[in-house]
Amino acid sequence: MSTLLEKPIKVNRIVTTSIEHARAIEDPARAKVVEILYHQSLSANQITTALKKAGFKKALTTVRHHLEILKKSKLIEIVRIEESRGAITKYYSTSTKLLDFQTPEDFDSKYSKIIDNTSTKIAKILKDLTPKTAKSKGKKSKEYSQYLVMEIMNRAMTNVLENSEKK
Repeated sequence: MSTLLEKPIKVNRIVTTSIEHARAIEDPARAKVVEILYHQSLSANQITTALKKAGFKKALTTVRHHLEILKKSKLIEIVRIEESRGAITKYYSTSTKLLDFQTPEDFDSKYSKIIDNTSTKIAKILKDLTPKTAKSKGKKSKEYSQYLVMEIMNRAMTNVLENSEKK
């Protein structure tokens, strides 16, 4: 047997999620709900209308089903309950921002230098941080330590992005 193609793969991206979150947003309509609810509270009726505007024609009962799945995965939560004329209206919101995007064809060539320079600087910080997060030994501890470092980076990045949006 002869090898026709072989190339080394360098890890350059880590996606952090849980199985529950991945399953919750695997449906494009549910992912859109999380996106819609970011920074605003809406009722199921309002979410149904917003989904229709975004091209998702879903019945109110289907939207409520999606809301239950997102609630169980803790991607959204009820933030307000109102009573009006004997009816109860629940309002939902999220503290999760989904960064869903398509990169342009020239992304790597255009931004590779800044990515390399900045990631090198951040790697130095993380190298010092990693031993502090790994207190016990074993494979699970190493995985937890990696997750902890990713969570620190995630929260720092969220803080920077949120503050830049407010300016």
